[in-house]
Amino acid sequence: MSVKTIRGNLLFWKIAAVFSILLVILGVVYMLIASRLSRSYYTTAHQELYGNVAAHLANFTHPLKNGQPDTTVTHDIIHSIMVANPSVEVYLLDTTGKITDYVVPDKSVRQRHVNIATVKQWLAVKSGQRPLGDNPKQPDEPSIFSAAPVYENNKLTGYVYAVLASEKQRDILSALNSDLTLRLGKYIFLSALLIALVVGTITFFLITDSICQIAGVVRRFKEGDYAARIEGYAKGNLGMLTSTFNEMADVIVDNFDKISATDRFRQELIANVSHDLRTPLSIMQGYVETLLIKKDNLTEQEKNKYLTVVLESTKKLSVLVEQLFQYAKLEANQVNPEKEQFLLNELVSDILMAYQLKAKESNISLSLETTGTLSPVFADIALTERVLQNLIDNAFKFTPNGGRITIQLKQMSAGIQVQVADTGIGIAQEDQAYIFERYKQLHKDELPKKGMGIGLAIVKKILELHQSSIQVTSTPGNGAAFWFILPALSRSN
Repeated sequence: MSVKTIRGNLLFWKIAAVFSILLVILGVVYMLIASRLSRSYYTTAHQELYGNVAAHLANFTHPLKNGQPDTTVTHDIIHSIMVANPSVEVYLLDTTGKITDYVVPDKSVRQRHVNIATVKQWLAVKSGQRPLGDNPKQPDEPSIFSAAPVYENNKLTGYVYAVLASEKQRDILSALNSDLTLRLGKYIFLSALLIALVVGTITFFLITDSICQIAGVVRRFKEGDYAARIEGYAKGNLGMLTSTFNEMADVIVDNFDKISATDRFRQELIANVSHDLRTPLSIMQGYVETLLIKKDNLTEQEKNKYLTVVLESTKKLSVLVEQLFQYAKLEANQVNPEKEQFLLNELVSDILMAYQLKAKESNISLSLETTGTLSPVFADIALTERVLQNLIDNAFKFTPNGGRITIQLKQMSAGIQVQVADTGIGIAQEDQAYIFERYKQLHKDELPKKGMGIGLAIVKKILELHQSSIQVTSTPGNGAAFWFILPALSRSN
């Protein structure tokens, strides 16, 4: 037997047991209510049927003469009534409620007085609302009764008091009630088991059918069908289970996609880094080996030339490693900008001064243009400097000798707009959406030694830390212009 079958059977028996217990409890409650109602019904019916016994005796037997019981007349009649209806016990009362005569064994009467106020209340109320009265043979158990006044010469001389539920009746009813309870219990128990079996079976199949469908979807997801989702069950616990699983599946699939994308990026990064690092390393290795092999045959000028090439390669290698380190920190969100107030035009002037020698060697015009008075910006100076350096380096890569690079600063309502424009080869429209992606290098065939292609990706990441974005406008052959806005200092800062 499989685990699934065992669990299903356990669920079935649990459901059946719960319904059985519930129905048994309801059966017991029903028996108690039925027993109580049956007693109440019998009492009310007996009261209505024999409630006129006392009035009949008072009117037709004249049980009192001169205020005293007329035993010669009444005993035979009362005895006949009690023989015909053993549940009736008849007593004669004086006007105060004292029992003056009765036809029952003397030793069985434990109370010699009846509450006359109850008798008067019984006579005053309508049928169906009459109270219970004293039972001389059972003082602790109020009983239904019948009462009637006895008059002599229009003067009240006593009462006829008839107890309608005698001790003998109570014993008979108790035996009958026990038998009724036993029979009700047996029928209700068997009915409860049958109903529990039917309801439990139906409920089991209704619940397990839904659970099996959900389990099937979960199994499909486990086996690799990541598009599997639970449908339906919008409400209740199954609805909550459905929405929770579907949300969890969406998160898992999204994480899978992110992991796959990260893995592809790592593979691409390793391949490109290996290629770009191999180039300067190969150059360095080749020239160093040449120096070692031909050191005695090379002139000083040739040696200096070879060493210069090795030095340039080490510089390129250092830049590559530094860019990789910087981008890795940005990608891992380990860079927290330390923002402060400063004048952007002063920072740009200092940077351009450092690039003047390189511009002169390449015969490239490098200039700064500003419009009006510029407000201070609120940003990280070091990260802003890195953004400007990367954009200027990128402009130098693709601007031919005799070209022009211009940095323009303009005051805007949101802050200072910075634009770095060149007169280089430009960027095709279809390529402009990809140049800021990780390790995306355009014109690689045309300019194979221009760098790793992550400089613009670093620019984008840094500007995102400043709640800004990098934009580009360009047409092939007419250069390119990169621009962004740094926020100006506000009172909230």
